[in-house]
Parts: sequence; C-alpha cells; structure tokens
Amino acid sequence: MTRGRFGVLFRRRRWVVLLALLAIGIAACGREQKAEAPPSRPVRTVTAARQDVGETVVLTGHIQAEDEASMAFRIGGRMTQRFVNVGDQVKTGQEIARLDPQNEVNALRSAQASLAAAEAALTQARAAFERQRTLLAQGHTPRAQFDLAEKALRTAQAQVDDGETQVRIAADRVSFTVLQADAPGTVTARGAEPGEVVQAGQMIVQLARQGGRDAVFDVPAQVLRSAPGDPQVTISLTNDPSVTTVGRVREVAPQADPITRTFQVKVGLTDPPAAMRLGSTVNGVVRLESDKVIAIPASALTELNSRPAVWIVDPAKLTVSLRNIEMLRFDPGTVVVAHGLDTGDIVVTAGVQALHPGQTIRLLGPAT
Repeated sequence: MTRGRFGVLFRRRRWVVLLALLAIGIAACGREQKAEAPPSRPVRTVTAARQDVGETVVLTGHIQAEDEASMAFRIGGRMTQRFVNVGDQVKTGQEIARLDPQNEVNALRSAQASLAAAEAALTQARAAFERQRTLLAQGHTPRAQFDLAEKALRTAQAQVDDGETQVRIAADRVSFTVLQADAPGTVTARGAEPGEVVQAGQMIVQLARQGGRDAVFDVPAQVLRSAPGDPQVTISLTNDPSVTTVGRVREVAPQADPITRTFQVKVGLTDPPAAMRLGSTVNGVVRLESDKVIAIPASALTELNSRPAVWIVDPAKLTVSLRNIEMLRFDPGTVVVAHGLDTGDIVVTAGVQALHPGQTIRLLGPAT
C-alpha cells in the first residue's frame, strides 16, 4: 500500500516537472520569436506635389549677320578686277569689283551719236514746221502740207526723246560695270575671281552688313511645339561659356529641312559681345513650357509586375506598399509622373531595395 501511494506520487511529480519544462520551453520560444521580429526599416521620403518642371533644352548653332547680302553685277561680262577679299571691311560706296566696260562704252557712244542725229533731224523738222505755219497763215500753202510738217516735227521730237532714253540706259550699263558696296560690312565669302566671265546676278562677294547679329540654330519640330510664344534664349560661346548674352527669336523657317527635318531658327542678339564674331559656335539655352506635374527623385523608382512602381508610405501605420505608376519623362535625376500619384502621397526615395509590402518603416527626418 505504501508502494502504490509512492508510485502515484512519483507519477504526479513527473507530470508536474514535464508541464513546468514545457511552459519554460514555450516562454523561451516566445522570447526567441519576439527577439527575431525585424526592426523598423529607416527610409527617406518625399511628399508628392505638383510643380512646374519645364525642360531645359540646349542647342548648338553659329553666329551670322542679321542682314547678309550677295553682291552681284546687274549685267554679265568679264570681271577684270576684284578689290576686296574675305574678311575685309568695306564702307558704303567702296568699289568691290569691275567688269570690262568696253562693250558698254561702245554702246553709250552709239546711243549718243543716235541722239545727236535725232536732235539734228528735230532742228530741221522744227524749221520746216515754222515755215509751213507762216505760209498757212498767209494762205500760200495747203492745210495738208502743214499737217505733214507738224507730223514730221512730232516724229523728230519722239526720236530725240528715245535717243535721250537710250543714252541714259547705256550710261547706266557703263556704271553697272563697277560693283560698289551699298552699306558698310564685312566680306564673308567670294564667288568669282578676276578673269572669269560672270552672269548677271552671280554672287561676287558675300557681305555681312554691320548692325545686328543672329544666332542660328537647327531646331527639331517637337522643341518648337513645346517652346513658349516669345522665349528668351541665353547664348554663350561654346569654347568660352563665360561670354554670354540673351536674345529673342526673330525668324522661324516656314519649312523643315528636307534632310534633317529640322527648322532653322534665327535668334536676334541683344548687345552681342565683341568675342561673338561671325561664324562663332554658340550654345543656346531655352526653357520649355509644361503643365504642373508631379516629379520625384529617380532613386524612388522600382518595379512591380514588370512595370515602373514606387513604395508608398501609410502615414497612420508607418507601413509601405507598392504602387504602379506611369512615367511621363525620365532622366538620371528625376522621374516625371503622368499617372499613379496624387498630391500628398508619401514616396520612399532611399532604401527601396530592402523593403517588402506591409513592412514597418521609420522616417529619417520629416517627409518633405
């Protein structure tokens, strides 16, 4: 009997010990699980807000004169002299080139001789007319004879008038054998050499007239569509960016270049520095217009379902979730969002690689 009680007591104690050990194990597991709970992940964020992020466009062009003219003879002939070369400065009325004037001088002399003959015929016709008028008044000549004398006088007068016109034309042609500058400027190109037979209107020299200067650019069509109505363009020398000025668009080509499909745009410069010489290579900077959009740092970008996405912070729970977005424009520093974000959304910008949905986060500083 004593042995039975002792066995029952022993078994009861064994169960108590086992239960105690089990409780200790469960508590230890709880402490271990609690110790293994991941800490809040520190992240940096930005608060989405609509802003103007107009794109800045930089184009390369060159300097040319605002007014550039091709100087040419009005008549054809053999050019005997050219008095200027590329780079020369010319003044108004300065001789640029000459043609052989012999043919035009001969034509002038012929016209002068014809005029002299016409004037002599006019003198004779006028004397005959005066005699017929006197005789008609005295009744010694018929009316028909007087009419013939009057007609001859008018014909002679017309021939004199025509002769004078021919002399002026011939004299003009003689003067056309000398090419003169019509305004001060700089010779930028030449098109013929002495001894060549040139045609009327053929360029002899290119003259960049003094005065305004243009910066000329070849602009893509999409940039023209996005440009403001009257943009201010900042111009700087490519080889010395410290030399700058500003300008306004003065002329846009109505038709695109058939090869490059770009439009030539001339920007009139305001007080161009002396260092911006004709032909200098320059850069033009203009800011394009845009609607207010949401822009976030490019570091916030990740991927969900093979589409661009960002991590969004729940400000109440301080947890994160992934959301797909649609990008309007992307560059190495900024992502412009077309759809997927609203004003006030808190977007994770640093630490996105180590996050998972529902994870608790800790903000490094206030969300901005």
